[in-house]
Amino acid sequence: MPVAERERHIVDGAITFFSEHGMDAQLRELAGAIGVAHTLVYHYFPTKQALVDRVYQEVFAGRWKKEWEALLDDRSLGVEDKLVRFYVDYARTVLTRDFVRIMVFSGLSDRSIPDRFFALLGERLFPRLVRETRRHRGSRARGSASVREFELLMGLHGGIFYGGVRWFVYGQPIHPRRPPLDDPAIIADRVRSYLEASLGL
Repeated sequence: MPVAERERHIVDGAITFFSEHGMDAQLRELAGAIGVAHTLVYHYFPTKQALVDRVYQEVFAGRWKKEWEALLDDRSLGVEDKLVRFYVDYARTVLTRDFVRIMVFSGLSDRSIPDRFFALLGERLFPRLVRETRRHRGSRARGSASVREFELLMGLHGGIFYGGVRWFVYGQPIHPRRPPLDDPAIIADRVRSYLEASLGL
C-alpha cells in the first residue's frame, strides 16, 4: 500500500475507532482494530496525541468553512435569513456520527477536542452571532456578550448540536418520522425563537 494510502487508512480507522470506543484506548488497541501492526501506527504518529491532533484537524477544524464567516458578515442579508442559512449548512456539515461521538467522548475524558473546538467557535463564530443578534434587536452595544446574551446563544447553538446527540449517542430520532438533522423548517423555528427571545434582553 502506498505511503499516503496507508496513512489515510490509519487516520480513517482512528476516526471510526475513537467514535465507537472513546479516546482512552491505547494505540495498540487501535492498531489491532484496524488490522495493522502497532509499530506501523507509531511510524506515522509517534504519540497518541499526534494522532488525536490529526483526528481533530480532519473531523473538526478541517470542516470549518470560511464561507460561513462571509455569510454572517454580509450586511445585505437579514439576520434571520443568514442565521438560518448558516445553521442549516453547519448542521449538514458537522452533525455526523464521527463528529458528535468524538466530541462527547473527548468531553468525558481529557476535553482536548471540545476545548479546541470551542476556542475556534469563540474566535470565529460566537462574536459574529452576538453582533448579528444585537443588530436584530437594534442594539448598538459592542464588546463581549453578557451572561444572558451568551447563555441564550448557547441555547440555540446547543439545541442544534443536541439533535446529533439524540441520534448518534442516545439512538433517539428527533421525531418518529426522522426528519434530517439539517431540516430547514426545524432550524428556522429554533432561530426565530432565539431571535424573539433576544428582544427581551
